[in-house]
Amino acid sequence: MAESAYEGIAGAWSEAGRSEAGRSEAGRSEDAWSEDDAGVAAGAGGAPRRQSARETAARTYARALPVVPVRARGLTIEDAAGRRYLDCASGAGTLALGHHHPVVLEAMRRVLDSEAPLQVMGLTTPVEDAFVTELLRTLPPRLAAHARVRFCRPGGSDPVDTAVALVRAATGRAPIVTPTGAHLGAAAEACCPSDAGGQPAGVLLEPVRGADGVLPVPDPWLRDLRRITAERSVPLIADETETGVGRTGAFWAVDHSGVTPDVLILSKALGGSLPLAAVVHHDDLDGRRTGFDRHPVGAPGAGTFRGNQLALAAGAATLAHVREQRLAEHAAALGGRILSRLRDLAAAFACVGDVRGRGLMIGVELVSPDGAPDGAPADGAPSDGTTSDGTTSGGGPPGTGSELAVAVQRECLRRGLIVALTGPSRNVVRLLPPLIITEEQTSTILDRFADAVQTVDRRRGGHAPPHRAHAAR
Repeated sequence: MAESAYEGIAGAWSEAGRSEAGRSEAGRSEDAWSEDDAGVAAGAGGAPRRQSARETAARTYARALPVVPVRARGLTIEDAAGRRYLDCASGAGTLALGHHHPVVLEAMRRVLDSEAPLQVMGLTTPVEDAFVTELLRTLPPRLAAHARVRFCRPGGSDPVDTAVALVRAATGRAPIVTPTGAHLGAAAEACCPSDAGGQPAGVLLEPVRGADGVLPVPDPWLRDLRRITAERSVPLIADETETGVGRTGAFWAVDHSGVTPDVLILSKALGGSLPLAAVVHHDDLDGRRTGFDRHPVGAPGAGTFRGNQLALAAGAATLAHVREQRLAEHAAALGGRILSRLRDLAAAFACVGDVRGRGLMIGVELVSPDGAPDGAPADGAPSDGTTSDGTTSGGGPPGTGSELAVAVQRECLRRGLIVALTGPSRNVVRLLPPLIITEEQTSTILDRFADAVQTVDRRRGGHAPPHRAHAAR
């Protein structure tokens, strides 16, 4: 029988990987990166060329990170050429325990070996019951005592749509307030007018605003907002899609402020690397009283792929491991160390602006020391033709903050470090290592990142004081 397309491609990748791995062991470090290797990685199996021909242009990671991963474990990804990278993107935060963690694999194997149904569209199963039990153990106590869990489609906007529909049905009001940076600078009362007729159905916020450039919401402001929303019977919705499951140094980011929201939006790391999303809400908002549960199929929260059994098993194992191994505390400790080193880097290089974040959710802002206006590059690449070496097509060095961020990302990749970009102008390098990161891996990541920044700064003509640059590294 002829081999399948997948088997043929996998075989080609494996052969290319073995060949390149042998060359690597003979002549250089397994984690090193050079320009010559880019062609090997890009050509292995022809996968990148096929992807470019077959898929749409909406391939942001593929454009910014020309890597063909074939194996992964923990913090390490290996590509088709045998090159190894430290992964500080973690699947945009979905991999709390990194790649192929043993407790996650074992949980999934148990489900597969049991011959239990894998897809049951919300029917009660032992796997779902175990997941909900573990989830309730991790919630803020005042929410856990009154919690209702609603699984929804695992797409990016689906749990948000579910939460919005829930509070609208419960309050009979329609407006949803989403505080921005401008609101945070003003009094919290601006979110919930004292006039009952002008009150919103809910206030929705992220405790750390990832897409805005990794911006933590101040704890005192969040406590003030919680007090006002409670006084005026306005549900507070915390979107913990990216911040949950220990990422920020607490199991849920709202725990830092001691705030208990009425609704929690959960996704990404919740499924232990598999697609899973849920909305947890106070029973005061229960659909049995509001009519929300009687919404027809197709309403927010409905859908075929909700509560997948493998994802529930992987998620329960992840929640339990993070809780039992105190990985949130581990994230807080290592995150503090990373922030300190990166702030030293900011003091040494003018192209590094604000460094911020919580736990292992960290943003490093790249800025133009010359005041060049920022422009958001498309799909991780600058729109003015910046080349793979970080220079512009006209031969000049990167100038705007977004160009500098792209250049830093590419220099990181050459050093075997995968990082992502975020922010409205995509000038913020985001570090999201898995919670299992070790002290040694932390040092390696910081060294590679500092070396990448120094290289980009030198290319643009910067001259950091030698003693300060050395201290930053």
